[in-house]
Amino acid sequence: MDKILEAVMMSSYPNNVKQGLVRRVIEAIKQPMDSEQCWSMLELSTKLYLMGDTKFKREIGKEVLEVYGHYHPEEFEEFFNVRFLLSLLQEGYGPAGKRSPYVLDYIHLGLQFVLESPSASDIISLLRIEVLRKVCERPGPKQCAKISKLLSQHPQCVPTGKHQILFCQQLIRCIGQFQCISEGEDDIMEFLDHVNKVSGLLQKIWRAQTSSILPSLKELFTIISSTEEQEAPSNALASVVQYVPLELMDGVIRNLTNDDSITDVQMMTAISRMIDWVSWPLGKNIDKWIIALLKGLAAVKKFSILIEVTLLKIEKVFSKLLYPIVREGALSVLLYMLLSFQHSHEAFHLLLPHIPRLVASLNKEDSNSATSCLEQLAELIHSMFFRFSGFPDLYEPVMEAIKALPIPNEDRIKHLLGQNAWTSQKNELACFYPRLASKSDTGKIGLINLGNTCYMNSIIQALFMASDFRHSVLNLTESNSQPLMTKLQWLFAFLEHSQRPAISPEGFLSASWPPWFSPGAQQDCSEYLKYLLDRLHEEEKTGKRIYQKLKESNLMPQAEERHYLNKTLIEKMFGGKMMTKIRCLKCLNVSSREEAFTDLSLAFPPSNRHVRRQSRTAVLPVEEIGPQIIEPPIKPQSQVTESPRRQRKHPVSGEPPIQLLPIETVGFQEAEGQETPFILRSDRDHVSWEAAKDPLLSFGEQTGGSEDSRSVPDLINYFLSPEVLTSENKYHCEKCASLQDAEKVAELTEGPHYLVLTLLRFSFDLRTMKRKKILDNVSIPLVLKLATSCNGFVSMVYDLCSVVVHSGVSSESGHYYCYARECTSTGASSQPRDGAQKSTSDKQLDFEIQWYLFNDTRVSFSSFESVSNVTSFFPKDTAYVLFYRQRPCKQSWAVRKVVSDAVRLHGELSPNKDLMEAISKDNILYLQEQEKEARNRAAYISTLPKSPLWWRDFDRDKDDEGSSGGCGPAAGGGGSGSFHGLVF
Repeated sequence: MDKILEAVMMSSYPNNVKQGLVRRVIEAIKQPMDSEQCWSMLELSTKLYLMGDTKFKREIGKEVLEVYGHYHPEEFEEFFNVRFLLSLLQEGYGPAGKRSPYVLDYIHLGLQFVLESPSASDIISLLRIEVLRKVCERPGPKQCAKISKLLSQHPQCVPTGKHQILFCQQLIRCIGQFQCISEGEDDIMEFLDHVNKVSGLLQKIWRAQTSSILPSLKELFTIISSTEEQEAPSNALASVVQYVPLELMDGVIRNLTNDDSITDVQMMTAISRMIDWVSWPLGKNIDKWIIALLKGLAAVKKFSILIEVTLLKIEKVFSKLLYPIVREGALSVLLYMLLSFQHSHEAFHLLLPHIPRLVASLNKEDSNSATSCLEQLAELIHSMFFRFSGFPDLYEPVMEAIKALPIPNEDRIKHLLGQNAWTSQKNELACFYPRLASKSDTGKIGLINLGNTCYMNSIIQALFMASDFRHSVLNLTESNSQPLMTKLQWLFAFLEHSQRPAISPEGFLSASWPPWFSPGAQQDCSEYLKYLLDRLHEEEKTGKRIYQKLKESNLMPQAEERHYLNKTLIEKMFGGKMMTKIRCLKCLNVSSREEAFTDLSLAFPPSNRHVRRQSRTAVLPVEEIGPQIIEPPIKPQSQVTESPRRQRKHPVSGEPPIQLLPIETVGFQEAEGQETPFILRSDRDHVSWEAAKDPLLSFGEQTGGSEDSRSVPDLINYFLSPEVLTSENKYHCEKCASLQDAEKVAELTEGPHYLVLTLLRFSFDLRTMKRKKILDNVSIPLVLKLATSCNGFVSMVYDLCSVVVHSGVSSESGHYYCYARECTSTGASSQPRDGAQKSTSDKQLDFEIQWYLFNDTRVSFSSFESVSNVTSFFPKDTAYVLFYRQRPCKQSWAVRKVVSDAVRLHGELSPNKDLMEAISKDNILYLQEQEKEARNRAAYISTLPKSPLWWRDFDRDKDDEGSSGGCGPAAGGGGSGSFHGLVF
């Protein structure tokens, strides 16, 4: 019978003919036959199954074996003996070099027919030993899958006791070496099937014997934390974790993070490889384990690991959102990584260039998965905007990309930010940040935020960029009577000469801190500026009083005597004077009082009082100077959010009005074809649309946002316009000796060298009993022309040099940052003659002068366009404090003297010797810190191996030729030929 079967299989007949002949042989062998004939047929069918060179031969061999197992069990059991199986498992079948790969399949096939035989126990004992030996030899995924299939169907063959734990550990070792070399879709699908079979066996073993789980996980961690392997373990290990019961997760993570034998490098290596597992296409609960480990590291304050691994992997995790098959897990990990990384903007900013591309791809995908991802992504991005405000130049493209997506309200944002941060104590992270960094390309130096101290940092940068003031401070001689000024001089000198990217203003903060400010709380930068200037002024005045006493004692040298006779530096730089006149409307008697000021606090007009620009014949406190005078559109009524500073009305009919002084402004940059100087962008409606769709702007009366923007001239005109004192606010006239209606007006009599304007955006709403912020957009002119009434009307021209922006909706929260530029004398050609400004056509407006954006430690290049547009794109980011510098004019000797002194000092910068030595030592120290940090970080990261070869497409995260899953119309698809790009 065996000869007949062999002849049929060796014949040249077609397979269908052979199949018919084989059927006849099979029917014949079902009949009783002698033992020798059975052995011959079993040998032939075994040879066909194990060595057949075609699938047809192997199938015939299998069919014959199954017939003998059913119809000749005694002969089959005798043939399928322990010695034969041991030979197959240890030596293989076939000639050397051509051993059959189907030995395990053959054993699996025959095992079912001998399990009830007397030899079953011996065979099972043999298999328990041999499968352990096999996995210790590290077979590939196909052979491991065959072992797993065999043991899954015959669990009695699984090793027991200590051998079972060792078997699980060695099987995990095998999985760690799995690689899918081929990029074909069928091969990848086969590879995934093999991995699932192997991990499925582990799941069955763990369910039957839970004591083997923890040793298995320990082995898994040993593999992924190893820094000695040249090749990174396979991401197929993700398939192991998905079957670990979640109720064990907390205990496992707690044991890992508290194990002192695990080094930081090992832990970072392990969590980095786990994060790579988000690429595994069929895993479940992988994201939960990754997040649990990240939380565990935060609980034991392993912040250095968390920072490094987040910055190393967050872009990779973000890129996985392109692919639907791994999107859900990747999004969970991304949300936690970003929402926990709140001590610095660095992680979020790594993603900024990639967000528009991803949003475009998800929009094209048009699936439920993509829609859900977009909504959660938008919520995350707005939360990051809220947490790290002050980067309009970076955020503008992202804001444009997500403008059509829902915006979360502030409560939701605070909830997200409040539940995930690693720590609420920012100083715990101080030693880990800033990381190794170099000085900004701008050449400017940032200031470290010491805990909600952005209000101080923005003011210091604005003062530093006031070049005349800066040079005067740097050239002051050391004076023991001015300790705060000395600290400011040191701070300015470090900002001027340090090699660090950012310095700490801790010493100056402690010296200049208003006593009523709460530590660690956000404060009002305008309030801080007023206090700082007042302190500096009073210190110098105190020094002058000391001088007077020394002079009386003849202890003061004449050179120093001349120095102390002048005004204080604050008076020279920021001091102005204002005349307040009150006229009784009954007797027309006028009383006046002159007051000094260092800033003008500009309130917003109520909704029923819009200051409109009048014709050139009318006299207004402020006008605009430009290539042409452009009549702005009439503004609609806006919500009242701040009580007006004065109750006002037009002068009583028939009464001579108090004359207002002419002031002009210049500097609204116009887009081509644009008819209004207030909005730089041509899509004017874009501003109100952005404001309307932001829930933070939908407070109605609480925010007071208007649909139109105001301008700085509007607010100055309102500030200097007449105020009627009546009703409960009547004026006591000395001439009438009674309370009378009166008219009050303020006039500028002396303009400061630096004009500081504070826009009063914060107020208390008596109706809602809440503090609120006016979010109106205020157009900021580049140049102001201001009139004073000293010795007749004198026009003074002011150039914008700094804008401090508040980002947020509350005075007690939010963030401050500063736009600034170097503003120096413009030269004789730009000087006014006889109080009149030359035509701006004779002088190019300085829109192109370089602006800088100071945001705590970060300093970047910016532009006047960015200054003007910031509120249009970010409605919560509003100009708050403005610095203008006066151009010198020949009518003002005092101003000319200040400017000439400052210009003279520009070339004579000579900070004292001790100060320059301190800066030099600190620069050397910084270079040493850089070298040490670079060495440590290089050693820290160099241990991380490259990703497995079959992961390379995902590592590139670039679209393959013709494959979907990128930004094309088929993004997120799974079409033919694209599976490798989609998954790996």
